[in-house]
Amino acid sequence: MADSNMCCLCADTLQDPITIPCGDTFCLECIKMYWDQSDYLGVYNCPECRATFTPRPILRRNVPSIGHHEHHSSLTALTPFPDLKRDSLCDFCTGRRNRAVKSCLVCLAYYCETHVKPHYESATFKRHKLVDEMGHLDRKICPQHEKSLELFCKSDQMCICVFCTVREHRGHNTVSAEDERTEKQKLLVVTQSKVQHIIQERMKELQDLRHNVDVLKGNAHRAQVASDKLFSEMLQSVERWHAEICQLIQANLQAAMAQADNYVEQLEQEIMELQRRNAELRHILETEDNIHFLQNFPVLCIAPEPMVPKVLINQEFSFSEVTKTVTDMKEHLDDICKKELDNLSKKVSDIPVYVLIPRTGGRFKDSVSSTPTKTDLHEPKTRADFLRYTVRLTFDPNTAYKELVVSDGKRRVVRKRMAQFYPEHPDRFDGFCQVLCSEPFSGFRHYWEVEWSGEFSVGVTYKSISRKGKNSHSLLGYNDQSWSLLCSESGYSAWHNKMDKEIPSMPTASRIGVYLDYAGNSLSFYAVSENMELIHRFQAKFSEPLYAGFGVGASVWLCSPEITTQLYT
Repeated sequence: MADSNMCCLCADTLQDPITIPCGDTFCLECIKMYWDQSDYLGVYNCPECRATFTPRPILRRNVPSIGHHEHHSSLTALTPFPDLKRDSLCDFCTGRRNRAVKSCLVCLAYYCETHVKPHYESATFKRHKLVDEMGHLDRKICPQHEKSLELFCKSDQMCICVFCTVREHRGHNTVSAEDERTEKQKLLVVTQSKVQHIIQERMKELQDLRHNVDVLKGNAHRAQVASDKLFSEMLQSVERWHAEICQLIQANLQAAMAQADNYVEQLEQEIMELQRRNAELRHILETEDNIHFLQNFPVLCIAPEPMVPKVLINQEFSFSEVTKTVTDMKEHLDDICKKELDNLSKKVSDIPVYVLIPRTGGRFKDSVSSTPTKTDLHEPKTRADFLRYTVRLTFDPNTAYKELVVSDGKRRVVRKRMAQFYPEHPDRFDGFCQVLCSEPFSGFRHYWEVEWSGEFSVGVTYKSISRKGKNSHSLLGYNDQSWSLLCSESGYSAWHNKMDKEIPSMPTASRIGVYLDYAGNSLSFYAVSENMELIHRFQAKFSEPLYAGFGVGASVWLCSPEITTQLYT
């Protein structure tokens, strides 16, 4: 079996590897030189398997895989383009041939700077056309009649010579190559305009991607700093409890030692008294005076009463309880940390980092999560699916209408029937009782829930929405910059650019879930319960960051993720 990294023409390692239509691979220069020798025949073959090709195949460098070679790339190969320019040598030089600088479309020959001069100086060549493009002059000759290709057959969409109109293309719709070029050039200009527009879009996407990567890095850094700070505080807390335990042990030890010292002192006194009594007994037993012995006998024969009870030390005392309690504390801490870390790992691995969307406008094609082997390609269905994209929102007081009061850590807004003392601000709505949130949305999936009372509207808007005046330019859903769902006791209605979207009659819910799929160009509203019920979905191509917006009838409360999770679990 031939080495896949070797070129059979030069018997060396592949340089600029080229794979030809039959599947064999060669060095770019090797196969070009090999096929240059077959130009006069117009038939080209593979040096390896001898497969033949007509016309000459277009060569392109192999597209390398991204990443390690053993992994297949999901990127498609780039569209091949013909090699429009290549070094060509002058056809009129003798000996060492100079590089050509012009080619003549009449002579069908290449000219260096020296040999091209007659075309400029002699009237004979006045009608000849010189061009800068080098190479492929052989493609300007009709292979059947060996005449210059000057016409274009619109019926067969190919270049032909004048003799072709007599037989092969007789009766076909033919025009001059110049006229056809003029017509097709207009189409090409349109294509170029589209390409330039796509370039601008891709440049913006690249800028946004780099910005979002920087944001991810910043978020990771802030999470690391916060984690370090919290764990430092946890260590300080553990050290504080450690000190409390040590203090408790020392306090118990000191109390026990105080009692033990008292018993030791009493025992020492009793031992001294017994030793004195023993001396008296020894003295009376040794005396020779019988009268003295008998007179002291009644007192000395009585055994002394114990002064101090017998003391047994409980070696375990309370210290075994301390050890047991500390062990329990450690085990509880380990259990809590392990449980929370398992939950965190699951949450992190379930959240995709990015998605790949087909340029053809389809839905999600692929996504990559923080665990590379795990992907999430589906729309959320269950409540748990939606909660994975929960974002914590806060009302922006600078946007609040003058009758709105923002409270509870900027999570609740209530309408009062009197003006509040708010300072003037360019972002404040002064015509409608509306308020926006501070957090912008872009790039991916976002979900939040609200509870409401009184008629209210919920939706999203671009930051550029008008804030001043009582007109459609500043009312949510009544312009091309915002999308909203109007909720009341009688039902729902969806609005965008003054267009009312018909919604089938359904009971109103006190809690509304909003799901924004920014990358998927959709905004959905749900009646929140154990089973999520879709109220309405907008399909729109978002072009700017979006902000959550609300029209407040009585009150609106942004449900916190923690409470949201507990309610339906």
